[in-house]
Amino acid sequence: MAPRPDPAKRWRALARSTIGRFVGLAFLCQFLVTGGILLFVQQASQRTVVAADQATVLELRDELVALARQGGIPAVRHTIERRLPAISGERIVLLLADRGGRPVAGNLGAWPATLEADSDWQTIDLYRIDSPSPEPMGVATATLPGGGRLLAGLVMGDSMALTRIYEEALSVAFLLSLCLTLVIALLLGRMLARQVSAIAETANAVAVGALHRRVDTDGSGDAFDRLGESINAMLERIDALVTQLRMMTDGLAHDLKSPVTRLMSVVEQASAQTSDEAALDALEKVHREAQALEGMLSTALLISRTEAGFGSDRLCDTGIGELLRDVAEVYGPLIEDSGFALEVAAPAGLAFPLHRELISQALANLIENALKYAESGDHIRIEAGVQAQGRQLILAVADNGPGIPEAQRVEALKRFGRLDPARGKPGSGLGLSLVEAVARLHHGAIALEDDGPGLRVVMTLNRAG
Repeated sequence: MAPRPDPAKRWRALARSTIGRFVGLAFLCQFLVTGGILLFVQQASQRTVVAADQATVLELRDELVALARQGGIPAVRHTIERRLPAISGERIVLLLADRGGRPVAGNLGAWPATLEADSDWQTIDLYRIDSPSPEPMGVATATLPGGGRLLAGLVMGDSMALTRIYEEALSVAFLLSLCLTLVIALLLGRMLARQVSAIAETANAVAVGALHRRVDTDGSGDAFDRLGESINAMLERIDALVTQLRMMTDGLAHDLKSPVTRLMSVVEQASAQTSDEAALDALEKVHREAQALEGMLSTALLISRTEAGFGSDRLCDTGIGELLRDVAEVYGPLIEDSGFALEVAAPAGLAFPLHRELISQALANLIENALKYAESGDHIRIEAGVQAQGRQLILAVADNGPGIPEAQRVEALKRFGRLDPARGKPGSGLGLSLVEAVARLHHGAIALEDDGPGLRVVMTLNRAG
């Protein structure tokens, strides 16, 4: 069973991605805008409620102060006593007190000790007569002509309850807006990711040789549509250049192979017509060099065709164990004659979409390299394994010879790269280049690793899609 992906790693990868940062920025902007609007509405509604209560209290106070100026304190007392039965159970609070603060009329039991004699608006907790608990009130006071004191106010319990209802409603609206904002940001991020992924998939397909692939456009003329059109124009140009290069390479290889073939034929005829030992020895050397040149041309042509994507349509499910056994059967006698031992390991029943001939050629190149550079008596191993629920295939050829120093591994992968300064070993320096081209055709890559001692060449192949 494949290991389950770590959610923490997935979230960290998403946070580092451009799409993740875009979604986070969109969510943050919407959060600030929505939060700011709802906060403004909450504050404005609260101020409106308080302003209405304050206006009512001040109007009532000023009315009684005006009555005191006209009829004196007795007129104010008479008015309060007349109104008290009518306002029983309502929010209005009234208190008339003498100079010393002793109650004369009203529905408060005493003048608040902390309350000034003249104030426009204050909020304070007070007891109404017959009330068992204090209540929040908004009050305004005034000193009456003649030395009396007046307090007018409103119980703010209902206003505060209304304010709490506003706050709760706005909080719910804020939470709903956050959820909606997150969903919209995620949908927008997914839409952008889908657009970018489509372009990336096209680029990946072109990278492995599918030069006919193009980015889908919808004619909308937006930024993604213009980007797709620009990429398609670039791909058209690349396709034309690669086609011309392929035709030139094929023609050049064909034109060069023909005279090399004729040269080999002439050398063979000359060898058959002479008995001079020196001449035969020279002709044999010429024949070997011509064969080497022909092999280099064939390999270079195969690399160019593979890198151009030739054979990508011939990938089919191949039994890995059968493939490795066939390679071992072909090279087994040569390996044993060279003093080596061959080990093959592959899981039973393992199949993978491969170009059988190219993979066989790549493995053959790796085996020949191991035979060429390892010391006699060493072991050569061919290993196969599968990872990531069958999405990836690992093929490796390892030996316990001298290996390649890490500093020279990049050079070894270059075309015509030779690590033997004296060129004492036969070869063209194209073996690993071909292996790398075959791996790229299978959406993979190769790596040179230390086998402790020796060299381990690993081909990592991936399923398309």
